[in-house]
Amino acid sequence: MTILGATCLPQVPPEQLREVARVAQDTGLAELWLWEDCFWGGGMSVASALLAWTDRLHVGVGVFPVPLRNVALAAMETAAVQRMFPGRFTVGVGHGVQDWMGQVGARAASPVTLLSEYLAALRALLRGEPVTTAGRYVTLDDVTLGLPPLAPVPVFSAAAGPRTLEVSGRHADGTILDSGTTPDRTRAALETIDRARAEAGRTGPHQIVVYLEAVTGPDAAARLAALDRGASASVAGDAHAVADAVRFWAGLGADRVILHPAPDDKDPVAFIRFTAEQVQPLLS
Repeated sequence: MTILGATCLPQVPPEQLREVARVAQDTGLAELWLWEDCFWGGGMSVASALLAWTDRLHVGVGVFPVPLRNVALAAMETAAVQRMFPGRFTVGVGHGVQDWMGQVGARAASPVTLLSEYLAALRALLRGEPVTTAGRYVTLDDVTLGLPPLAPVPVFSAAAGPRTLEVSGRHADGTILDSGTTPDRTRAALETIDRARAEAGRTGPHQIVVYLEAVTGPDAAARLAALDRGASASVAGDAHAVADAVRFWAGLGADRVILHPAPDDKDPVAFIRFTAEQVQPLLS
């Protein structure tokens, strides 16, 4: 069964997040997702707070930009959050928006190489293994987590182009496709991921996450048309229209469909209520 979630955008002020967390749990939202954009709130601190304010809500971060975070630090923080909130946290990484990475002096000449090295090291560290590696970007000398996770930690990767999709298939436990994906690109992505997994001898589950932009409320169709999204993962209309779109993307292979609001939607609490109270029951 496909899991439905909602996004809390990075632009939501931190002082509003406690209410967001409370409403997400009280309405029975399956998953609340966020991502780490420059230069808004830090993803790990926001995720930790959301988890601490709730006792059932599952929180996903999709994604952390890897050039900003040393892989050992990412492993340390992920392990700590998983131990504090077991089974309630999904972590995703990506190579980041290159212009932003340039602004902070962290732009990699080969983002795909960085992501590949990073994923391999991060997953090994989270398995509690000692890691020594000297790659182009990731260098570790006999590093082992002192407090590794007590259970396996799935690591997801954002991917769009063929080379990044291959990296995700080889190294990640799931792939995150943003709302810019189209049906044809999604089908091609699944083929690329499956081929890379087969070549790497990976046989375990591999989750597919699709971000679906949902424009709701007055003049939803006109507002979506103004955004000029084309055939990308987007929908305008009421709960029934959104539920139909969720079913469509689930039929293409999405294990999780995460709704995110339109840029002009300024009420994160109302959007979460809409997702949990109006759309989610239609998918039961």
